Amino acid sequence: MKYIFITGGVVSSLGKGLTAAALGALLEHRGLAVRIQKFDPYLNVDPGTMSPFQHGEVYVLDDGAETDLDLGHYERFTSGELSRSNNLTSGQIYEAVIMKERRGDYLGKTVQVIPHVTDVIKERIYESAKGVEVLITEIGGTIGDIEGLPFIEALRQFWTENGRRQNVLFIHVTLVPYLMAAGELKTKPSQQSVAKLREIGIQPDILICRAEMGLGMEVREKLAMFCNVPVEAVVEERDVETSIYELPLMLQQEKVDDLVVEYLGLNAPPKPMDAWIDVVRRLRFPAEEVTVAVVGKYIELQDAYKSVYESLTHAGIANDAHVHVKRIDAEDLETEHGKQVLWKMDGIVVPGGFGDRGTEGKIFAAQYARENGIPYFGLCLGMQIGVIEFSRHVAGLHRANSLEFDENTPHPVIHLMEDQKDVTQKGASMRLGAYTCQLVQGSKSHSAYGLDTVRERHRHRYEFNNAYRDLLEERGFKIAGINPRRNLVEIMEIESHPWFVGVQFHPEFKSKPFQAHPLFASFVEAALRVKKAAV
Repeated sequence: MKYIFITGGVVSSLGKGLTAAALGALLEHRGLAVRIQKFDPYLNVDPGTMSPFQHGEVYVLDDGAETDLDLGHYERFTSGELSRSNNLTSGQIYEAVIMKERRGDYLGKTVQVIPHVTDVIKERIYESAKGVEVLITEIGGTIGDIEGLPFIEALRQFWTENGRRQNVLFIHVTLVPYLMAAGELKTKPSQQSVAKLREIGIQPDILICRAEMGLGMEVREKLAMFCNVPVEAVVEERDVETSIYELPLMLQQEKVDDLVVEYLGLNAPPKPMDAWIDVVRRLRFPAEEVTVAVVGKYIELQDAYKSVYESLTHAGIANDAHVHVKRIDAEDLETEHGKQVLWKMDGIVVPGGFGDRGTEGKIFAAQYARENGIPYFGLCLGMQIGVIEFSRHVAGLHRANSLEFDENTPHPVIHLMEDQKDVTQKGASMRLGAYTCQLVQGSKSHSAYGLDTVRERHRHRYEFNNAYRDLLEERGFKIAGINPRRNLVEIMEIESHPWFVGVQFHPEFKSKPFQAHPLFASFVEAALRVKKAAV
């Protein structure tokens, strides 16, 4: 068993998650069974109750785990589906230790960070490694953070216990900033970061250097000397030109996969990266282009709808088209001037979310799409928005709404799920994870999937109110997918519209660059078709 640990220094948001994902893609491409996991130092048990302003997107797995968005990158870049064991937080660790102490597992002992907390961390590493040849573990935060010290100490112990270099490899991602006034790249921050790591007892084997320009041999040699790594192990990682899917090719060009295979003694000969090369070609030189509006309330945040943006990119790859994403604040659509921004859109997406801020703007977006024949894709809350809009303006249900937004609405077309009514605990208490959806033949969704039954990931408390089903269906509302066990509406469509689809689940969590989610691919295809027809 081989283990790779990825740490970060100098500043946060260096791209450790994407580096881990790209490395996983390279090793998997060479025939190795790879799994990637993330250790987060924060005390939350999971990010499920954290605001997008704090954390960005919450990524949901098949088993219902609410995890860090980096796990989305891991699943998109590699073939394996992950589980709750692949995202460990300090909150989970301390919760586990306290539970053991209360049960009496440590009876007679003083419970301490070392060895009890570090032992839990090491246990998770061993657990996650089962069934694969290489386990890549990303450590969140930055070297020197107080909350991250137990993780780093656990890695030092793990390194000592597992054969050191033969089986364990450390990669340190660091910043090499360019100072305009000095006119040069500065290596001192990276030197200090590595020195901090070495103080703890860990010597990195490979340096991944984020830089705005090429390092040059002089900078590489300086970093190699002061950080005590071979010069060939000083790797340049510049910002990609077009897409994050260029990163595996960039790292391969820097021979990162060769270094890892050599250091760990792996039998994994190199193979041509034809599939990745084709993806990058399609991204750089698309045959067509289309403009899609994403209407949400966290538009200013880069990571709030990360998987949605990536899924649109994947759909563009599948259709050999560039998808221009126009981010629109839902509250702007609540003003007459703001509504004008939808005029030139080829498609409209309303993603998931919670709370009533911007709701009326989202309802206007759905109405505009319906009345003007523009493809509309509603995700989770976006489906509920489509239901509310149709109920108000087609079915004539005045003030129809969701009970989440208006407890006094006369027509609660969206209501709280029965098993959510007695829930008082906020964390991990929604309808989470993968559930079965039975597709209706003849629907656009059935045509897109080419399947009768699918399993998709959910994260919600409110659901379509079946009491309004017959009335809405009489007006042209189509139930295109249901959960057969509970008769819950999973997909709605408008039959007379070129492409108006809302889903109660989150299809963006199952899309990959080589395999776009069928509904996203169908949505972009429809947007292209409608755009051509309008010319």
